[in-house]
Amino acid sequence: MKTALLDSVEKKSLKSELPYFEVGDIVDVHCRIVEGERTRVQIFTGTVIARSGRGTNETFTVRRIVNDEGVERKFPIHSPNVADVKPIRSGRTRRAKLYFLRERSGKSVKLAQRRTKHTSGK
Repeated sequence: MKTALLDSVEKKSLKSELPYFEVGDIVDVHCRIVEGERTRVQIFTGTVIARSGRGTNETFTVRRIVNDEGVERKFPIHSPNVADVKPIRSGRTRRAKLYFLRERSGKSVKLAQRRTKHTSGK
């Protein structure tokens, strides 16, 4: 009963169309950045290593390597600051969370490619 009531209230703030992406995919996340009076869109490209939550609390974690340093960002899927999520390449995984990639570096971070229709490299 409580969950049904919460879901009906949260339904107003959910995005109507969500892009399809999975854990292991390389995605471009278009983030709105506010700098003073201006807003701009910044693209964060990386591998999705985790998805968690449901409803308005649903988030996904994206990891990339910058200057030999691992950078992870957590994004709420339904946030108005996340303008778009575009899947670039799909990776073959056997797990729901890819935290083991944190200990890897170099070529071992790269996942085997999976041929799917939801990525742009069709």
